Amino acid sequence: MKKDLKDFSAKSKEELTDLLKTRREDLFKLRLDKSQNKLKNTRAVYTLRKEIARILTLIREKELVLGQTQDETPKEAEAK
Repeated sequence: MKKDLKDFSAKSKEELTDLLKTRREDLFKLRLDKSQNKLKNTRAVYTLRKEIARILTLIREKELVLGQTQDETPKEAEAK
């Protein structure tokens, strides 16, 4: 898991967005298989949801870092 997080954090925001799209498609397929009783490893749905959450968190962190580099401190941004 730590390895995955390091791999994800090394990617750019655009790469993370593309990865997020593919993971959401994978989750859709897994849920479809689960509803048709074809899925053997139901834990895969859980782990994929957690992976999507990690990707979303990293995307948000990158957005916040980009916002702060534009001459705004977090306190100034909150005051607006």
